[in-house]
Amino acid sequence: MEFEELKSILKRMYREYVKFHIKTIIFCLFLSVLVAGSTSATAWLLDPAVKKIFVEKDQTLAWLIPIAIVIAFATKGLSLYFARLNILKVGNIIAGEVQKKVAKCILFSDIQTLESRHSGKYISNFLYDTGQIHTMVSTAVLNIMKDSLSVIFLVGLMFYQNWKLAIFAMVMIPLSAGLAKNLGKKMGKATTQASEITGELVSSLSDIFKSYKMIRIYQKEKIEQDKSDKVIEHLINKNIRLGGLIIRAAPIMETLTGIMIAGFIFYSGKLINLGELEVNNFFSFLAAMMLAYQPIRSLATINMTIYQGAAASKRIFTVIDKPIQIKNNENLPSLKIDKCNIEFKNVDFKYDNTNEKAVKNINMKIEGGKVSALVGQSGAGKSTIINLIPRFYDIQNGNIIIDNQDTKKIKLNSLRKHMALVSQDIVLFDGTIKDNIAYANPSASQKDVENACEFAAADEFIKKLPNKYESFVGENGVKLSGGQKQRISIARAIIRNSPIILLDEATSSLDTESERIVQNAINNLIKDRTTIVIAHRLSTIHEADKIFVFKNGNIINSGNHKYLMDNCEEYKSLYRKQLQ
Repeated sequence: MEFEELKSILKRMYREYVKFHIKTIIFCLFLSVLVAGSTSATAWLLDPAVKKIFVEKDQTLAWLIPIAIVIAFATKGLSLYFARLNILKVGNIIAGEVQKKVAKCILFSDIQTLESRHSGKYISNFLYDTGQIHTMVSTAVLNIMKDSLSVIFLVGLMFYQNWKLAIFAMVMIPLSAGLAKNLGKKMGKATTQASEITGELVSSLSDIFKSYKMIRIYQKEKIEQDKSDKVIEHLINKNIRLGGLIIRAAPIMETLTGIMIAGFIFYSGKLINLGELEVNNFFSFLAAMMLAYQPIRSLATINMTIYQGAAASKRIFTVIDKPIQIKNNENLPSLKIDKCNIEFKNVDFKYDNTNEKAVKNINMKIEGGKVSALVGQSGAGKSTIINLIPRFYDIQNGNIIIDNQDTKKIKLNSLRKHMALVSQDIVLFDGTIKDNIAYANPSASQKDVENACEFAAADEFIKKLPNKYESFVGENGVKLSGGQKQRISIARAIIRNSPIILLDEATSSLDTESERIVQNAINNLIKDRTTIVIAHRLSTIHEADKIFVFKNGNIINSGNHKYLMDNCEEYKSLYRKQLQ
C-alpha cells in the first residue's frame, strides 16, 4: 500500500468514524500527558535522590523523594488505566459501527452482488477485518499519543541533564523510523493475504456445515479434510510470516539499543572524568533513556498496526462502497393495486456471470385474480420470471407493468409489500415455528398463525411436537422433514395475505396425501388473487387459467391445458413424459 492510499484511507476513517469520538480522544490525550509527565518525573527524581540522599544524606528528602516516586507511579498507572479504558470503548464502538455497515450492506445489496461472492468472504470482513480496525483505533491511536508524548518528555529531560549525551542518544530514532516504514509496507500486504485466506477457510467450513450429509453419503470426508487442512496450513504459514514481521524489529532494535548504551556509558565516563557530567545527572539521564526505550520501540512498530488496520479498512470499503442498483426510492409513488394485472413487455434479462440471456423478448399478460402457470424444461427461464416480478433482479430491456404502473417507477417496498413467495429453496430461521410463520406478518396473532397452519396442513404435525408452536426448528429447519418445512413456508405465505402470490414448486417436497391437502389449501389461498405458479408436476396446474410454455428463455405458446394439449408439441411432450 502506497503512502497516498494509506493517507486517503486514514482520512476517511477519521471523517466517517473517529471524529465523532474526538472528545473522548482529547480526554485520552490529556491522560497521555499525565502518563508522559509522571514517567519523566520518575527519571528526574533520580537526580535529587542520588545527590541529596546518597551524597548529601538529607534526611528530610530521604522521606519526600520516595513518596514523590510513589505518587508519580500511581499517577501513571491510573492515567494509563483510564486512557486504555476509554480508547477501548472508542475502538469497540467504531468496530461495531463498521460491522453494522457491513450487515446493512449484506441486507440491502443487490442479489447478484451477494451471489457473486461466497458468504465466507463477507464473514471474514465482518469478523477478521473489523478486528484489525478495532486494534488500529484502540491500540495505535493511544500508543501514538502516549508514546510520542513520553518520548518528547524524556528526550527533553535528557537534554536538560546533558545536551551532548542527548544528541548521541537521538541517533537511534531515525534508524527506528526507517525500519518501521519498511516493515509496515510488508505488513499491509501480508495482512491482506491473511484476510483472503481467512475468507477461504470460513467458506470451506460453511460448505462443510451445509453439505455434511452429502459428504458422508459420497464418503468425501478425507477429501474435504485435506482441502480444509490445505487452507489452514496456508493460513498458519501466513500468520507465522505476519508474526515474523512483527518481531523482526526486535533483534534489530535490541542490537541498536545495546550499541547505544555501550556508547553512552563510554561517552559518559569521558564526560564525568572531564567534569562535564555529575553522577546524579548520569543516573537521571540513564533512567530517562531506558524509559524512552519502550515507547520508541512501540512507535517503531506502530505503523505496522496502522498498515494492518488500513488494509482491513480498504477491504471493507470495497464491500460497503459497492453501488446498490435495486433500492427503495422514497421519492417514487407507491404501488396502487386495482385488478392486479401483470404485464411483461419486450423483457430481456441476463445474469452477470453469463453472456447468454436467461429470458428473451418476453411478452406476456397475467390477468389479475387468476392463476397463471409457467412450465418448461429446467433452465427454460421460469424461475427467472418469478424473480423479476419482485425485482430481485432488474431487467436490461423492456418493462414489467402492474396495473399500468412500471415496477421500476414505484417504491420498491410498496411493490414487495403486496407479494408472498413460496420457493423450492425453503428458508427457515433458527427460531420457533411461530416466529418463522409470523415473520411475514409480525402483527399476526396466535390464532392467525394457527389458522394459516390449518390451511397449509401443518397443524397436524405441529400439535404433536412437545412445545407445539414454540418448538425450535433448528438451523434452516434441520429438525423438520422436507415436507414439514415446505408446509411451514406455505403457512408463512398464507399469513402474509398478499394480492400477488408467487409459487415456485410449492408442493415439491410433499407426499401425495399432503400435496392433496395443501393443494386444496392453496386453492383457497389463491382465490381472487393473482397467482404465478411454477410446477414440474403438470398434473397440479390442470386448472390454471393460463399456462405459459417456456423453452430456451422464450415463450413458445400459452393457453389452458386443453388448448396446449391440442396445439403445443412441447407441452404435450412434457405431459406425456410425466405420465410415463
